Order: sequence, then C-alpha cells, then structure tokens
Amino acid sequence: MDIQNLSRRGFIKSVGVSSGSLLLGIQFAPILAATGTDNQNIFSPDVFVSIAPTGQVTIISHRSEMGQGVRSTLPLLVADEMEADWQRVTVEQAIGDQKYGSQNTDGSRSVRKNYQKLKEAGAIAKNMLQQAAAQVWKVSPEKVKIKNHQAHLSGTDKTLDFSQLVAIAAKLPIPERQSLKLKTEKEQKYIGKENIRLLDEKAIATGHTVFGFDVELDNMKVAVIARPPVVFGQVKSFDDSETLKVKGVHKVIKIPAIEAPAGFKMLGGIAVIADNTWAAINGREKLKIKWEHGKNANYNTESHEKIFEDALKSPSTVVRKRGDFEQAKKSANKHIEASYYVAGLAHAPMEPPAAAARITESGVEVWACTQTPQSAQRNVMSVLKIPKEKESTVTVNVTLLGGGFGRKSKPDFVAEAAYLAQQTQQPIKVIWTREDDIQHGYYHSPSYQKVAGTLDAQGKVTGWYHSMVNHPIGSTFDVNAKTADSADLGLGDVMFDVPNIQVELGDTETFMRIGWVRSVTNINNAFAASSFADELAYAAGKDPKDFLIELIGKDQHVDFSKDKYQYPNYGEPLKQYPADTARLKNVIALVAEKSQWGKKLPEGHGMGIAAHRSFCSYVATVVEVSMKNGKVNIEAIHNAVDVGKVLNPDRVRSQMEGAAIFSTSLALYGEITAKNGQIQQSNFHDYQMARINQFPEIHTHIVKSDALPTGVGEPGVPPFSPALCNAIFAATGERYRRLPLNQFKIV
Repeated sequence: MDIQNLSRRGFIKSVGVSSGSLLLGIQFAPILAATGTDNQNIFSPDVFVSIAPTGQVTIISHRSEMGQGVRSTLPLLVADEMEADWQRVTVEQAIGDQKYGSQNTDGSRSVRKNYQKLKEAGAIAKNMLQQAAAQVWKVSPEKVKIKNHQAHLSGTDKTLDFSQLVAIAAKLPIPERQSLKLKTEKEQKYIGKENIRLLDEKAIATGHTVFGFDVELDNMKVAVIARPPVVFGQVKSFDDSETLKVKGVHKVIKIPAIEAPAGFKMLGGIAVIADNTWAAINGREKLKIKWEHGKNANYNTESHEKIFEDALKSPSTVVRKRGDFEQAKKSANKHIEASYYVAGLAHAPMEPPAAAARITESGVEVWACTQTPQSAQRNVMSVLKIPKEKESTVTVNVTLLGGGFGRKSKPDFVAEAAYLAQQTQQPIKVIWTREDDIQHGYYHSPSYQKVAGTLDAQGKVTGWYHSMVNHPIGSTFDVNAKTADSADLGLGDVMFDVPNIQVELGDTETFMRIGWVRSVTNINNAFAASSFADELAYAAGKDPKDFLIELIGKDQHVDFSKDKYQYPNYGEPLKQYPADTARLKNVIALVAEKSQWGKKLPEGHGMGIAAHRSFCSYVATVVEVSMKNGKVNIEAIHNAVDVGKVLNPDRVRSQMEGAAIFSTSLALYGEITAKNGQIQQSNFHDYQMARINQFPEIHTHIVKSDALPTGVGEPGVPPFSPALCNAIFAATGERYRRLPLNQFKIV
C-alpha cells in the first residue's frame, strides 16, 4: 500500500485528465438540514476517485482520522465497489472544502452518512471502466466483468488492466446513479471482512506520520498562550520584561479579549513567540499578568449544585408526556425516587490541540489536528476578516489526530495560530500544553437528574418520570440559552413501554464553555435511566435482565410523536433508522448469554447490566466486579452491539474496547470543578485516566444485521457506567448515584 501525503495542487498535477488520467468527480450536492422532512440533516459530500496512467487508484478520505480507523474504512467502500486492488490504492486526506459536503468527524455519523454515496462512487468508476473495456473489445458492457483491478472478457482469457482503460474511460459520460447496480454482501471482497488492517498503523507505530504537534514549516516559530483563568476574563495589565530575557523568545503579543457568546473564538490572553516549545513555555511562566476576571469569578461548582436542585423543583420545559404520571403515583403499589449527579468532564485527548499557520501571497495555509476542517476554515476567515467570496484562499490541511472525543471539533486553537501568523508575518505553531487543554477547554457540563417510578402489585412499572438540568451546550453559541439541552440523547427517547411517562428540563445560568464530549449527554442520561431501571428491578423483586426486557415491552418501532415529542433521531429519518425495541432486547439477551448472566458468583462479586440506544445503534453491557477492602476490581466486560451492517469488524471491537476504557476513566476519576470561576484540575495527576493494567479482556459480541450501518464511535460509552454501578450494588448492596466514584480505588 502506497500512502502519500500530497498537496491538492500536486494531486491535480499528477492525475489530471490532461495527463491522460481518469479523474472522476462524483458530485453529490449538499442537502441543507432542518427541512422538516425525513431527509433532514442529510449532508452529501463530493467524493473524488482518480486513476493514474499507471493504474494507481487514489481515493480521498474527507473525514478526520483520530484512531477510529475512518481512513481505513471509508475508502474501502469505494475500492470494494469498483473492484480495485487494495495494494494499488493511495488514500489522500482531503483539505477543508465545502465541495465535500460535511466533513465533521463527530456524531458517530461518518459511515451512516456516507455508506450509500461512497458505494455509488465506486460503482460509477467500475461502470465507466466496464464501458471502456467494452469499446476496446467491441462487445456489449454485459460481456465485461471488472475484477481485481482488471476487466475480463466473458468466455475468454482476455484481460485489460485499469491502466489500459483510463484514457478511454475519461472521455465517457458519468452514468446516472439510479442506473447503478451495487454489490450484494456476498460479492464484497473487503467490506465486512476480518483482519482489515489500519492504513497508517505501521507508520504510526514507527513515528512516520504527522500529527498536529509534528508539523514543521520553514522559519516557523512556536507560540504558547497565557489565557484568562476565568472565561470572559481579560488582561488588565502585564509585564513581559523577564519573558523577553529568555533565550529563544522573540515576541510577546496580546490577543484580543473574547466576548460572549464564546462560540469557537479565541479566549484572548498573552502569547509568547519563541524558537521552540521549551523557550515559549519558560517565557510564559515569567509573564507578570494582572487579570480582570469578570462576573464568572463568582462561579463555584460545589455551591451551584444547590441551584441545579432548585431548578428541578419547578422544571421549565416538558419534553415528552404520555398518560398521567401524577395519577400513576396516586394509584401505585410502590413509588420510588432517586437523584443522580454527574460531574463536569474534560475531553483530555492524549494529544492536546495544536495548529500551525502561515500567511502567503494568495491567502493563508493551516495545518491542524481538527475534526472539522470546514469550521476551522470559517474560523480563520472570521478572525482574519476574510470575506466569503475569498474562501478558497484559506487552505486547511488535516493532520492525524492523537484523539479527539469532540474537543478538536472546536477550532479555537486554529484561529489562534492564524491570528498570530498574521500578527508576526511568520509561520506560527500554537501548542496547547496538557494544563492548557484541561483548564481552558469546552466541558461536558455537570448535570443533576431526578428519576421516579411507580410499580403495581405485580411489580410492573406503571409510571416513569425523568428530569434533568445542566449547563446547555447552546449557551456556547447563544447568551440567552438557559434550558438544559440534548434531551434527545437518552432522556426523552427512553424506549420503555410504560403507560405514563413524563420527561422535563430545568433552567440554569452557564459559567464555562460547554461542548459535546464523546456520546454527549447520553453519558449522564443513560447513567440515571439505566441505574434507576436496576433499582426498580430490585424493588420489584425481579432479575435485572428479565426486568429490563419486560420494561422495554413488546416488539415495536417506538412512535414518539404519540407523546407529542418530535424526536430528531440523530438527524436520521425514523423510517430508515427506527427505534426498534426488538433490536434493543436482542442485544440484552445476547450479552446475558455471552457473559453467563445468572451464574453463581464468589462472595464479594457482582454483575451489572445496562442497555442503551444511541446514534441509531444498540449496545448492551455487562460488567462483573469484585470488591475487597474498599477497592473495586473489574473482572469482566461484555458488550453486545447491533450497529447494522458492519464494514470493519476489527474497528467495531476496537471502538467498544476504547469506549469501556474511556467510560471507566469517567466513572472512577472524571471530575472537572471550578472555584471562583477557575478550573481546579490541571493534568493527569488530578484528572486521572484508567490504566491498561486495570482491565480484563473486553469482549465484544457483534450482531449480524442487514440493517443500514449506524454509529460506532460513541454508542459503547453510555451503558458502561450504569452497568458498573449496578455491578457494585450487586456485590455490596450499596447504591452509588454520583459520578465519579472517587470513594473507590480501582485495582
């Protein structure tokens, strides 16, 4: 496999039609979101497939690679459909450009948004090669079969390599998409197969790839920034005399203060420009800055919990209502209530944000570990005041990402690099240290939730109530946003067949930058819902697995509109991606079977189960723990997953394993707190990560399905924490309704 990092200009020069190459522009016009139809939020990218005179195929990957394997999976769709030899394929990373449609690598939607379109791109290429071979042999196209980078003439041993067909194929009209015949599952040679290796794995392991931190440009300087300790604070005065004495430091630049709403704007502060990272950091330490903290200096996480609690005494918004929960309470045999709290969280990817930029005669070039190159492009245009009609003068090159989890979809760090490059007229690389990342990020808001349920005399649930308050993500973009948001992620869309359901939201002010983290509010919503379902099971005297299946009820596609709830379904039409209770129950049954649910356990051991639908995927998790001297040992982890058609089984397993590790870190350690408006955590000593030696083998059981492919990167996260806490209850008899579980040590 030849993997190359080519510039767009170099790519066009090497494979343009004028050189005798075949350049197929597979154009998919973007469809705008929020149309009010089943097609809302569908974004269709332009995908380019090129074949050089040598027969080498180049496929553009327009999504960002951060360890999830998107560069290895999406191009496979094209290569498989066009019968390209994978050893003769080059994958090129796309620059940020609107012609690709959405390039946002978030929301676990890279596959489900591109599956059909990429298959069609490969089919178009194959169709044209087939027609070209038919012209050479003077036969009908039906007599030609494309296989393994060659055309084969039926009934003969005649073959033509792709390299012999590109010049003819380049002159043919592009066929209509509806005329294409796509491969069946049995005909696929790459898709769904085991042992599809990561394109970049050897290069990554041997240090031959470029991440955001690795970018080097001629005459480049490094910048680190002293940012306001409190969001929307600003510099009152500063003294840089000692900083400028540091060897290697060249300049100190004041960055304009940020104004609300935060959006993706620069935070402001003082930048130190130096020859290298060490000099820049050392110079920053010697800055003497007096800060004006502003009104957010009054914010304290601990005291704000009482405000959260008060907000749910009289919620502002009813999200979903079925029947009459209050009446269910009056007639119930049992009425149970519980409150849950999840602390604020940081993304904390292993590679903090980094971006490099340089001003050129024609515009600006950027290199960044970004999940959203188009947002980065717009952000650069905004900070440099570049008009829309000159968008093409801003080039955003996407490096590999050392993790992302949603942090790198907020391109404030890219704006900083572009601004400083303009101010200095030198290439600048902005480096965020670990402390910068944890203390100045976009946080998953802390949340407070109240859940209640009613049971009849037979232990059947007759009523379900769930309310939640958090700092809304919307506040990052709208200063007036106060109502808790993301109710559609595991709160309003609960798939329980209960006659009386009520879901509500509370209001609160926001004092930090809030942003989406891997699986977003599914983290806290599923923690509360799945933990409380377990509580109800024990109150009813029933096995938690059996009770959960009973709670989900009959096989059906849940119609949320009956409850006057307009469910957005992760931007997908419910007709194509229904909330299918049979699939949810199936993963519960599968994980119970594989984990040997109900087996006799040693004293001090316990098993917990939870299941959740998110990003149109279904995941059930069983965690087994043992408890000794106040320490928890995770003995076993099982996931059963239904993600529709599986393109790359190894990547599904990898993502579920990563989700378990990520979730363990959140459940046991993850807590971002603020005092006087300032984030108190700073590095991995006080914002800890789980370690590899703390984990058993993680088992992933994949459901074989013919349904449309769905999300993989995030759905493994939500059910883990409740399954863990349910297991701890089974082992100890103690309920834990607050994350992180910092009263425990993990073995």
